[in-house]
Amino acid sequence: MFGIVRPCGHRLTEGLRAEWMAHLCGLCLALRSDHGQFARVVTNYDGLIISVLTEAQSERTPAARRTAGPCPLRAMRTAPVARGEGARLAAAVSLVLASAKVRDHVADRDGLLARKPLAAAARKVAAGWDRAGSRAGARVGFDTAVLLDAVDRQTGIEALAGPGTPLLTVTEPTETATAAAFAHTAVLAGRPENALPLAEAGRLFGRLAHLLDAVEDQWADAAAGAWNPLTATGTPLAEARRLADDAVRGVRLALSDARFTDGRLVHILLAHELATAVDRAFGTTSCSHQGQVSASGSHRSGPNHSYGGGGQYDGAHPGDPSGPRTPGGPGGPGGSGRPPADGPRPPSPRGFLAGCAAFTGLLCTCRLCCAKEYEGPWSRKKRKGCCRDGDCVECSCCSCEGCCCACD
Repeated sequence: MFGIVRPCGHRLTEGLRAEWMAHLCGLCLALRSDHGQFARVVTNYDGLIISVLTEAQSERTPAARRTAGPCPLRAMRTAPVARGEGARLAAAVSLVLASAKVRDHVADRDGLLARKPLAAAARKVAAGWDRAGSRAGARVGFDTAVLLDAVDRQTGIEALAGPGTPLLTVTEPTETATAAAFAHTAVLAGRPENALPLAEAGRLFGRLAHLLDAVEDQWADAAAGAWNPLTATGTPLAEARRLADDAVRGVRLALSDARFTDGRLVHILLAHELATAVDRAFGTTSCSHQGQVSASGSHRSGPNHSYGGGGQYDGAHPGDPSGPRTPGGPGGPGGSGRPPADGPRPPSPRGFLAGCAAFTGLLCTCRLCCAKEYEGPWSRKKRKGCCRDGDCVECSCCSCEGCCCACD
């Protein structure tokens, strides 16, 4: 599964963790019910936010949950899962998002997709997901044309982008698409007054998703000769970090203008976990239970620790092939801006089909659910089993003291 909002279990209360899992499983089952078993591979952490937003604005009824049967991803346990229009809208958005990622892999000739027959097959799968997303969106009154248009415009914008092109020009299609999806949750919930603030939150969320994906992939893209927005536009990581921190603050402000029936899970995912995602992508800090420190060499603490991140960030990051480095290192005097030949390199992402095979293996062995750590099927980044919580130790750096999401 992919996505930038991946909350660690110890940052959620037991009740909120159960709610988060209900929406994750609800998205997965909505994809299976409406589009078949294979469609479940497009389940992603960011898509479930659409379901969370819809429910947070609505009055909770018994019909909002159903008990799902045993599943390998839940260690063969039953569980209450979210259902309804929010889950179906999340499924529609996830299908189009996955289609865009497949097309991006094809355009970059990643792995096996460099072969024309496999690339043609992947394009056919992507086109099928586009059609399925359109049908699913139509059932809940959402026109996915705005998403498809954004995907089409993205290719043209990237082709024209070069040094000096504003980075926000490149992120605009993603911003427009996510703004439309977030705003439609207000329509589904019968809260039209929330449409504008949620559109703004969605626009900034889309900006963050694009930025963080570019930051995390920059080194691998440079090694593979693939297009990357930061490298193509010549944007330094310090500027990308500034834009990311501004977007996080903007999402918080936009959410404060919306009215929710129960906004606790929305708040922790979009006000707190987004900030954690930014820190994770830039490598400036993380939770103390993972033993990672900030760029200044010490743990940051306090409920709003991540909003001061820009001041500690000096522009150097292991994912930046061209940013500042220490003398003698990559990018320093005599350095090439790439990792040294004998140094550690991030693993190359898998292509679409190879990733599907890896996902199937993880699914059948329950590692997606119960593993302490596993390798992401497509990104090959380290992930933690979504149901595993035994090794998390509560730490002050990611608490939410004095905040509404601290209570269950």
